[in-house]
Amino acid sequence: MPTALIADDEPPLARALAAELASLWPALQIVHTARHGLEAAERIGALQPDLAFLDIQMPGLTGLEVAQGIEGPTRVVFVTAYDEFAVEAFEREALDYVLKPVKTERLQRTIERVQRSLLQPAADEGALLAALKRLVPVAGSSSAAPEHLRWVRASQGELTHQVPVDEVLFFRADDKYTCVRTASAEHLIRTPIAELASQLDPTVFVQMHRSTIINLAHLAGTRRDEASRLFLRIKGHAHELPVSRAYVHLFKAM
Repeated sequence: MPTALIADDEPPLARALAAELASLWPALQIVHTARHGLEAAERIGALQPDLAFLDIQMPGLTGLEVAQGIEGPTRVVFVTAYDEFAVEAFEREALDYVLKPVKTERLQRTIERVQRSLLQPAADEGALLAALKRLVPVAGSSSAAPEHLRWVRASQGELTHQVPVDEVLFFRADDKYTCVRTASAEHLIRTPIAELASQLDPTVFVQMHRSTIINLAHLAGTRRDEASRLFLRIKGHAHELPVSRAYVHLFKAM
């Protein structure tokens, strides 16, 4: 019996999708419905479903980030509210998607495509994700590249801290918040990791896990254990940080 996970921060849409799937694909078992990206990533890793229906825009982690961190055989169908122009681009790349609001005829075609895919070896997810990332700016593109982020504003009660970005050791997604870690303090902000990644200088800040971005200026060294897993040592931080296999290639030269 094939299994699936649904991830969407809008419960009515998640329930509607689950109902449509139950009608069109009775043999499919929905093993979990996640409310945000971090929950989806954790449950996919634990349950290893055959299929994940991932909303692209979710708090904590986007559907793209969740998919990039999948290390098992789970296939991905992206759920998107993009307009027909973007959907046509998905079609040209032969990607699976469901357009919000869900239409029965389109979902049926997606199910047929997924059923064929489950009978074949897993496709190259890297190509799929690269294509999707090219499409993301279509929904809200800006002609001029934004200036890299220099400060982070973090509120704590009546106080607002102005944290210089170059003092940040790493950013880590934490449920509805993002943890901003410096050598002397920890702050919480509501800006999602995906949004931060687009604002930070990519030559300084590098993603090492689906939920973590580190500042290379504070990198003290690396270590591999007996299973060849890579860990990073950060100046001013007592604990090593594990690098997800999806991002190990970014640190090969270190």
